[in-house]
Amino acid sequence: MTPRRLARAATRSDRPKVVYEQLRELIVHGRLAPGSRLVETDIAERFAVSRTPVRGALQRLRQEGYIVDSPSMRQSRPTVAPLTGDDARELFDIVGQLEALSAYNAAELPEPARTALVAELATINADLGKAAGTPRPDHNRLWNLDERFHERCVEVAAGPRLKLLHSSIKPQAERYERLYVSYLAGYMSPSLAEHDDIIAAIRRGDAAAAKAAVERNWHNAAERLGQVIERVGDWGRW
Repeated sequence: MTPRRLARAATRSDRPKVVYEQLRELIVHGRLAPGSRLVETDIAERFAVSRTPVRGALQRLRQEGYIVDSPSMRQSRPTVAPLTGDDARELFDIVGQLEALSAYNAAELPEPARTALVAELATINADLGKAAGTPRPDHNRLWNLDERFHERCVEVAAGPRLKLLHSSIKPQAERYERLYVSYLAGYMSPSLAEHDDIIAAIRRGDAAAAKAAVERNWHNAAERLGQVIERVGDWGRW
């Protein structure tokens, strides 16, 4: 179903949520590029809704950091937030802390559940290594496999509050991962090794080591992304 039909089919009370979810997806996947101006009337027409649910959706996107106000001579206009190295480091560190807690919990699972998770993580990481080793890697496949690796610990071991926090912040980091994935593909070897450290710690049932390994993976990922952004520039400034 198209975004327009989804919004029209939703009840009046659900429309702000539907518009928010559709706009967030467009932003995360880069179909609304950093720096793009968001006009209430255009969005309302696109989704066939009134401006009221659009305002609610834009307010939530602004609170979560997906859009910012861009002052002009006459009035402030919301625009899709730029992608910067400093913002990436903050986001990656936050996501790293949340996923580190999930890994800590995963390492404390009963042995049968822990063994099953470890086997799955090892398979995903092996597939990621194979995909990265091809002459012309499929960047979407690289992203999907890396995402799947990190999601499994959250799905298996995180509690409901941790999952809620993770689902609200992770898409903001996903913007960076998706838009810079072609550049990050060259850094896959150290990331694979860091994934192996996570797997080994969970296999041993060493919760503290699993937590530290995930924190290190995300911290290093932020540093790698920072190097890329320094080299190619911030999105929204090109």
